[in-house]
Amino acid sequence: MTQSFPRQSPLFASRATFLLCALVAAGTASAQFATREMPSLAPMIEKISPAVVNISVSGSVTETSNPLANDEFFRRFFDFQAPQEQRKREVEAAGSGVIVDAAKGYILTNHHVIENAEKITVTLLDNRSLSAKIIGSDKGSDLAVLKVEATGLTSLPLGDSSKLRVGDYVVAIGNPFGFSHTVTSGIVSALGRSGINRDAYEDFIQTDASINPGNSGGALANLNGELVGINSAIISRSGGNIGIGFAIPVNMARSIMEQLISFGSVSRGLLGVSINDVSPEVAATYKLHDNSGALVMAVSPDSSAERAGIRIDDVIVSVNGIHVRDSGSLRNAIGLLRPGDQAKIGLVRDGKEIALMATLGASTAATAAAEPEPDKNKGPEELFEGAEVVDAPAATPGLLVRRVDPGSPAADRGLRPGDIITKINRVRVKNMADAKPLLRDARSVILEVQRGGRNQLILMR
Repeated sequence: MTQSFPRQSPLFASRATFLLCALVAAGTASAQFATREMPSLAPMIEKISPAVVNISVSGSVTETSNPLANDEFFRRFFDFQAPQEQRKREVEAAGSGVIVDAAKGYILTNHHVIENAEKITVTLLDNRSLSAKIIGSDKGSDLAVLKVEATGLTSLPLGDSSKLRVGDYVVAIGNPFGFSHTVTSGIVSALGRSGINRDAYEDFIQTDASINPGNSGGALANLNGELVGINSAIISRSGGNIGIGFAIPVNMARSIMEQLISFGSVSRGLLGVSINDVSPEVAATYKLHDNSGALVMAVSPDSSAERAGIRIDDVIVSVNGIHVRDSGSLRNAIGLLRPGDQAKIGLVRDGKEIALMATLGASTAATAAAEPEPDKNKGPEELFEGAEVVDAPAATPGLLVRRVDPGSPAADRGLRPGDIITKINRVRVKNMADAKPLLRDARSVILEVQRGGRNQLILMR
């Protein structure tokens, strides 16, 4: 008996052929995948790692203490009026650094890494330990330059941090927790960050590349193997990385480094203005295109700003062609210039863009290049709380601030007894009747006041 089989359909044959081809293709792809080299940062890391060093610091700090400070009876009845004892405490610290000039042995690091240092030891990738001396250090920017005497050093080329964009890939190299030459990677999370340290000159690169204690002073590099930042700070409640790290842009570091090498210290220019950020309300009042720039609140007498013709109500938008985002970026731009330097100040005045040339004066440790007015972020309903404001004498149109209570909201905002309020939101006022409609339902107001024969602005928001 002859057995017959059902005839295969053309569709079945087609599917079988496709499956066979797919299996052959998969096999070929697997063979190619097995032989293909996967992308790696290893060649770049191997090239730049010798330029990153471990820094160990030993020193001492003098502390003033009172052995009775912890005695409750003494605190309650004698209010700590006993002589204070001074004692020295030994300190040790560790961080990282970057060789920026192999021929001269210059190393860039953070000021806080070598602060209070009496002995500094630098350890290279090849395990050589070298004694280092401080060439110069600047607390304001948190940067310092060290020098070692050695041959066979490798330096890291300086990049251009102004070309960084949010989303660019970066790597951080340093010595976190004592683990030498640890490499982490991430992206640029944000640019122009400030407010980490109110006393510092800040323009931080924010990155999610892991930065931990010991990374301070280490390198933040781009994928071209160029230095784009000096790792400086983290924000963490635990002291470890949580994905928010900050680096000083190399363009700022370059300027500071050059001054430290040439002069041993940093001298900062002074413009002589008090400024504030441009809020959306300020932008609307001044009819600005956006919220960038720095509003001039006051001009110091006989300052560089006054001699250049800068006035209150001006909005500074650039310095030497560099865009001014806010009061912090203006402070940085001026602070990176030296006394006597010429600065081209771009500003908006009454809706028109103009440029003025200013010859910068000299800043002191206690004087900022540009100081923002205090911002208490309180509503205008408390504008005159703690102050007595009345109509000015008939011969003086405006509002007279007759009394200001110390510590009151009015005092916090900057009002002083004897001030004459002449304008509110750029509208001239002759009396309280003129002022009340301008204050009603306002989210923020700008007062122009006369004080000591000079005019200045006070921002209330």
